Amino acid sequence: MVPWIAALGITLAACIMAQDQPPPKQPPELQKRTAPKSSPNAKEEVPPEEDKSLSVDSYSFNPLQAQKDLNVGNYYFKQHKYRAAETRFRESLKWNDGFADAWLRLAEVEEKLKDRQAAREAYTKYLEVASDAKNADEIKRKIEKLK
Repeated sequence: MVPWIAALGITLAACIMAQDQPPPKQPPELQKRTAPKSSPNAKEEVPPEEDKSLSVDSYSFNPLQAQKDLNVGNYYFKQHKYRAAETRFRESLKWNDGFADAWLRLAEVEEKLKDRQAAREAYTKYLEVASDAKNADEIKRKIEKLK
C-alpha cells in the first residue's frame, strides 16, 4: 500500500510542476494566423490560401480545374470577398478561356469592385463565348449601362 501512495504522490507532484511551466512558443506560421484583424475600413485583404507563390505557373486546357476554381470563386463571392473571387475566376479562365460561366462571374465581381472597364470587357467576352445565351439581352443592356 505504501509504494502505491508514494507513486501517486510523485505523479501528482510531476503534474503540478508541469502546470507551472510557461506554454511553448507558437511557430511563426500560427502567430500570423492569430494576429488581430485590421480595422473594417482597411482595404480588403486576400486570404492566405490565395498566395501567389503556391500557384501553378504553366496552364493547359483543364476543364475540371477550371470548374473547381469557379466553385471556389463562387464561395468567395458569397462571402463578399470579391478580390479573392476575382483571382479565382481569372485562374479558372487560365485553365479554360472558353468557359462562359467564369466570364459571366468575373464580370459580376468586377462590377462589385467598381471596375467598369474590366466588367464591360468580361461581359463582351461572355457574349462572344456564349452567343446563344438566354440572358444575352440582359447582358447587352448591362454593357450599354457600363459605357
